[in-house]
Amino acid sequence: MKKILFLLLGLYMLVPSTYSQEDNLMPKSLGINFFLNDFTTAARIRSSSLSTVLRTNSLEKLKNMNPGLSISYYKGLRSHLDLVATVGGSFLDYPMEGKSFSRNNFLLEANAALNFKITSEDYWVQPYITAGLGGHKYLGYYGAFMPIGAGLKINLLDEAQIVATSTYRIPITTQTASYHFQHSVGIIGRLVKKKEKKIIPPPPPPPPADTDGDGILDKDDKCPDVKGVAKYQGCPIPDSDKDGINDEEDKCPQVAGLARYQGCPIPDSDKDGINDEEDKCPQVAGLARYQGCPVPDSDGDGINDENDKCPSLKGTEANQGCPEIQPEMKKKVDVAAKNILFITGSAKLQSKSYKGLNDVVDIMKANPDMLLKVDGHTDNVGKEDMNQTLSENRANSVKDYLVSKGIDADRITAEGHGETMPIATNNTAAGRKLNRRSELTLSYFK
Repeated sequence: MKKILFLLLGLYMLVPSTYSQEDNLMPKSLGINFFLNDFTTAARIRSSSLSTVLRTNSLEKLKNMNPGLSISYYKGLRSHLDLVATVGGSFLDYPMEGKSFSRNNFLLEANAALNFKITSEDYWVQPYITAGLGGHKYLGYYGAFMPIGAGLKINLLDEAQIVATSTYRIPITTQTASYHFQHSVGIIGRLVKKKEKKIIPPPPPPPPADTDGDGILDKDDKCPDVKGVAKYQGCPIPDSDKDGINDEEDKCPQVAGLARYQGCPIPDSDKDGINDEEDKCPQVAGLARYQGCPVPDSDGDGINDENDKCPSLKGTEANQGCPEIQPEMKKKVDVAAKNILFITGSAKLQSKSYKGLNDVVDIMKANPDMLLKVDGHTDNVGKEDMNQTLSENRANSVKDYLVSKGIDADRITAEGHGETMPIATNNTAAGRKLNRRSELTLSYFK
């Protein structure tokens, strides 16, 4: 029983509450119904099954059912939900276990139900399901029941309705516990007159309007809410490029610009892609990394600093922007290299080497941007790894001497090549002598 009550409450809550504000609620109405109570069919179904009763055509005949009359009060709660309160009565022999009564005894009953309609009052046919609670009095006996069923309402010219309902009545008390069907048909009429919808006449036409007050009537104004001028049909002077400067004052109306340039973009006089306000060389094409100026040529030798190995010294393109080494310098260095001698088997310089190396020192001091590379070589006598080490040590001995004379060590590179770069055959004493050598190379870049 509790489950059924909760089900009814849930169905009620599921109907959207906004419907209660709608105009298509069922009006307060009163209905008169003729009904028939059928105890026999209900008993047969309970003793067998519905399918058995239908298959054997054991439904009770209408003439054997108990007739009665009832009055119903209707009130729409929501567009798909009506409240129905019914009071009725009939003369019958109410079947009660162990008791028998005359058919002339009066059964008084009353119930309240909710009709859950599939369609609203706007439709002329309204199927519904119904469920509720009721009570009855028969002689000195009282009972309660729950009617559950379905029905159909049909609108007649929106003034009256025909209603037909069939319910199955489930007893919820034990004193008069008789399951039965009740089939009813009736007619419903309004208790209140239908509200006529007021027809509001259209307002008189307004006087000619000029909403924006620009002197151009709205009917002729293509921009009635914005002040404009007649030559633009009531619209403001356009701003085609949306830069805030109207086309009549904009010298570049199709390109967004700035007021200080009369509506044009910031110019780029040298066409280098950097506008003049950000270009430090606005008349000469340049690069962004130099703030619009060309790549600089610090030494003015015609070779820009990015391609110039000696950007602070004038040079030649052939020597990658560095000065050419003067022939007399090369000659002195070559002579000094040929006169570099070491004590046999060691990296210690012979004193004969100092004069030429001192000439190299003088050249480097006179040319502080000049660099020197020292390369040491051996013949193939002895082990290869020992020759490699010896050549490295001899190259470093030359470097150390020059550093001791005041030349910055960072200006000198020393490398040993061992026996890997011969300039003559190692098969003769003369060839091996040539291969045991030191080479000095002047340059302005590594």
